[in-house]
Amino acid sequence: MAEPPEWIRAAREQWHWRGHARPPFADEPAPGQTSVWDFPRPPQLAPDTREVIVRWGGLEVARTRRAVRVLETGHPPSFYLPWADVARHLLQPAQGGSFCEWKGPARYWSLVHGDQSLTNVAWSYPEPLASAEALADCVAFYPTDLSCTVDGQPVMPQPGGFYGGWITPELAGPFKGGPGSGGW
Repeated sequence: MAEPPEWIRAAREQWHWRGHARPPFADEPAPGQTSVWDFPRPPQLAPDTREVIVRWGGLEVARTRRAVRVLETGHPPSFYLPWADVARHLLQPAQGGSFCEWKGPARYWSLVHGDQSLTNVAWSYPEPLASAEALADCVAFYPTDLSCTVDGQPVMPQPGGFYGGWITPELAGPFKGGPGSGGW
């Protein structure tokens, strides 16, 4: 495997918190909870067999027991769902993109049904970087304007407008994305 270019290595080095020790501001997990500050950086890709459902109003957008959770320091997990378990006809390419120093170039998607649309509600990594290959045939959804559940538990969206983590009851924070978290 080739070494990443210097600019990617520099972006990866900026992170102080890497899951080796919790920062003093981290919440103490309650019994049955996991601290997002124990998640690693670089992120871990973990198969998840719990039932994940994504709904947009009365439409079921996705249902799977084959999600891949991305566990990254300070973030609630993002759930990546296999395209085969998504109502792909509802998704259309959206404008723009971004780049993650761990996962690679992201492509964005909008939900469209009749005259209704929800812009930039999902993203994917069709050509992920090395170690993120499991995401190549998956898509992730921002839960903000959707109804998402994990084994029947409702999902809360990660704070802020950029990150797409899913907050579920088994997680302890605080979570990156809220006010004052820019340096995390």
